[in-house]
Amino acid sequence: MTTPLASQRLQPLQQLAQTREEEAARRLLEQQRQLSERELRLHELTRYLAEYEAMNSAGSARMLINQRAFIERLREAVAMQRRLVEQARAGCDAERGRWLLERREVSTLDQLAECYRRRERQIEERRDQKRLDEFALRSFVAAQAAASGQGHGRH
Repeated sequence: MTTPLASQRLQPLQQLAQTREEEAARRLLEQQRQLSERELRLHELTRYLAEYEAMNSAGSARMLINQRAFIERLREAVAMQRRLVEQARAGCDAERGRWLLERREVSTLDQLAECYRRRERQIEERRDQKRLDEFALRSFVAAQAAASGQGHGRH
C-alpha cells in the first residue's frame, strides 16, 4: 500500500475547516435575522410612540394621566428594544468575526493543498521525464550495440 500524498492527507482537515466555516456562516445568518427582526420591532415601537405623542388628548385628567403613563411605558419599551438591537448588533459583529476566522482557515488550507498538489505534479513530471530519459538511453545503447554488432559481423 502506498503512502497517501500530502494533499490527500490534508483533505480531512480541509473538510473539517469547511464544516466549521459553514456552521459559522449559519450562526452569522441567524444573528443577522435576529438583528433585522429587532430593528423592525424598534422601528414599529418608535413610530407608535411618535403617533401617541402627537395625539391631542381631550378628556378627563384621568385619561391624560393614563395616556402619559402609557407613553412612558412606550418610551421604556423603545429604550429596551434599542438595547436589544445593540446586543443583536454586537452578536452579529462577533459572529462575523468568527466566520471570517473560519473562512481564513479554509482559504489557508486550500492554498496549502494547492501548493502540495503543484509540488506532487512536479515530482510526477520529473519521474516521467526520468523514465523517458532512461528509455531513450536504453534504446540508444541497444541501437549502438546492434549497430556495432552488425559492423563486426560484416568483417
